[in-house]
Amino acid sequence: MNIKGILSFFLGWLIPGLGHIVQKKYWRGSVFFVCVLAMTGMGLYMSGKIYPFQTENPLTILAFLADIGNGLVYLLSRFLPIGLGDLKRVTFEFGTAYIAGAGLLNYLIALDALDIALGKRK
Repeated sequence: MNIKGILSFFLGWLIPGLGHIVQKKYWRGSVFFVCVLAMTGMGLYMSGKIYPFQTENPLTILAFLADIGNGLVYLLSRFLPIGLGDLKRVTFEFGTAYIAGAGLLNYLIALDALDIALGKRK
């Protein structure tokens, strides 16, 4: 692997679409950024939960792995009061699913940036 590929993957994980923008794929990177940001924003608006690493339940480990895909949003949630979740709201489960879905989608986007940097895709 080359440095450009690793950098594209890491930047694409940290901020959705940034790995593509670094490679001058501005339109694709912008669309990815808006889509993942919209999914995460809707999930947070619906009082979804961003899960920290917990070993009590295997399902929370899977939720953690999905949520960490959100990159910078996940890191900010460890220091700021966002993504705490509110079980009393009807939309809690939907919000949590949107946040996890955005994280998983961002993994695919970062891998796409890596493939482009390695020359496997255009």
